[in-house]
Amino acid sequence: MTVTEDIGTIGIWTGAYGARYSEDASRRAEIADAAAELDELGYGTLWLGGNPGVANAVPILEATRNLRVATGILSIWEHQPAAVAAQYAEADAAFDHRFLLGLGVSHAQLADAYARPYSAMKDFLTALDEAPVPVPAGRRVLAALGPKMLKLSRDRAAGAHPYLVTVEYTAQARAALGEHATLAPEHKVVLDTDLARGRQTARDYLSFYLAMPNYTNNLQRLGFTEEDFKDGGSDRLIDAVFAIGDVDAVRRRTDEFFAAGADHVALQVVTANPLGDIPRTEWRRLAEALPLTSR
Repeated sequence: MTVTEDIGTIGIWTGAYGARYSEDASRRAEIADAAAELDELGYGTLWLGGNPGVANAVPILEATRNLRVATGILSIWEHQPAAVAAQYAEADAAFDHRFLLGLGVSHAQLADAYARPYSAMKDFLTALDEAPVPVPAGRRVLAALGPKMLKLSRDRAAGAHPYLVTVEYTAQARAALGEHATLAPEHKVVLDTDLARGRQTARDYLSFYLAMPNYTNNLQRLGFTEEDFKDGGSDRLIDAVFAIGDVDAVRRRTDEFFAAGADHVALQVVTANPLGDIPRTEWRRLAEALPLTSR
């Protein structure tokens, strides 16, 4: 089975499972219960945001039976590759190969050690290859945006898990990756039929990311300008990087991603309290409307 077949068609991306909650026992219990429901609903993969390590995936794997769990992403600046490889090997063996290692270079604003990110990623991958128990290239994906990192995703990983991208970007990434590499973009969703209110929820959340040059540089390659980045994002930008509306609007957008070449879409439900909410109601509504097992 390839990674593309393994991770399913639709996944959930959430920061609610991130490293910040690792010491909160009640939060961990709530997260485990919600993950078990995602498993029952039929989602293919749960992508862990919030700067996770492999250890953050273990309670989710313990609470589920079929759900794949991926780091989305593990920052290479905050983890040593030898330790990551050892932790991966343990999780892979214990949980029936349900763990997928997502790696990324994060951002200069978030990582003090940030320097020469492309070279650093190549070195990290080489260290994973040379570990006593290597992490197979086919069990890791990269948070690629630019052309060089997409090529690395194709040549030294199973594929790419790009964040904050559009349908147009997805078509370009598919062309760069070729036919066989996995392409699993993240896409943000606001389930609100009041468009103005939904855009404001999106804008409040997006403003954090618009301070990150890795994202704005990529958006500029897609034709957006500095004007689009002001005040949390123009309507044009918001509507491209969010699906806002009812579940049918989300279904239409995921269909567009698939038509552009995505193998899997990792949906991030954004609410008015995005760092605190575990949006189980929204996940249930999406599960009723989306093709979780086939398309």
